[in-house]
Parts: sequence; structure tokens; C-alpha cells
Amino acid sequence: MVFRRGQRVEVFRKSSDEGWESYMDEYVGAHGIITDPDTSINDPDQLVEVSLEGKGTHRLPQDCLRPLVE
Repeated sequence: MVFRRGQRVEVFRKSSDEGWESYMDEYVGAHGIITDPDTSINDPDQLVEVSLEGKGTHRLPQDCLRPLVE
């Protein structure tokens, strides 16, 4: 899936990506907005920048994110 800037997403599970750190477990269930989707790369294995509600902005692997239906 290709994410776009401004899209609302949920961190719905832990990532299988080697970049996933144990402190990121607290983000599971959090909602946020894509702020940098790396559209110039368009690689599903790349990290995307997400502004999580109440948790700041983080670069997360895409396999832990799913779009929220508005």
C-alpha cells in the first residue's frame, strides 16, 4: 500500500521490520497522520513519518500501519 501525506492511520500491530524497537510496542493502537510518506521512493519497505496523537512524530515501518476509514 502507498500512503499519502495527511492520511489518517492506526498502528495496529508490531512490525516484523528489524527497525522496530521494544519501546515502540506502546504505539500499538495509536492513531496518527502521515506527515512524510516518502513518495519519492515509493518503496513499501521504507519507513514513513507519522505524527501520533499524544506521542509525537516517529518514523515507522509500513507493515504496522493501516489506513483509518473516515
